[in-house]
Amino acid sequence: MSAKNNTVRLHRVFAAPPERVYKGFLDAAALSKWLPPHGFTCTVHHLEATVGGTYRMSFTNFSTGNSHSFGGRYLELVPNEKIRYTDAFEDPNMPGEIVTTVELRKVSCGTEVRVTQENLPDAIPVESCYLGWQDSLYLFGLLVTPEIPEG
Repeated sequence: MSAKNNTVRLHRVFAAPPERVYKGFLDAAALSKWLPPHGFTCTVHHLEATVGGTYRMSFTNFSTGNSHSFGGRYLELVPNEKIRYTDAFEDPNMPGEIVTTVELRKVSCGTEVRVTQENLPDAIPVESCYLGWQDSLYLFGLLVTPEIPEG
C-alpha cells in the first residue's frame, strides 16, 4: 500500500484472461457482485461504459440499511488494457472527485492488475479504503477466475 496525498495503490494477479478481467470492471451485474466490500450490497442504477459515459451506484450497509450513492464518468477505456474513471460521492461531507486508474497486463498465468485511486476525500481514511479494496478484489477473483464451460 502506498498512502500519499490520499492515494491508494493495489497490485494483484488473477488467473483469468485480460478480456474477462476488463469485462469484470465494466459490467453492471459483475460490479454489483464484487465491488461492495464485505457487509455491503450494491445497486448499479446506471452504467454506460464508453469514454465520456457515466455511471451511478449505491452501497448499502447490510446491517444498518444506511446507504451512500456515488457516480462518475469514464475518462479512458483501452480494451483489455486500461480503465480510467472518476468517482464523486453525493454526500456533501465527502467533496471532491476521485480518479481511479485500472491497468491490465497479460502475464503467463493470467492478468496483472494495478489499481491507483487518487484524491480520496479526507473523510475516508486511506487505510479503510485499502481494506475495502482488498475485500472487493478478493470477490473479484472469485468471479473472474473460474473457467465455466458452455452448456
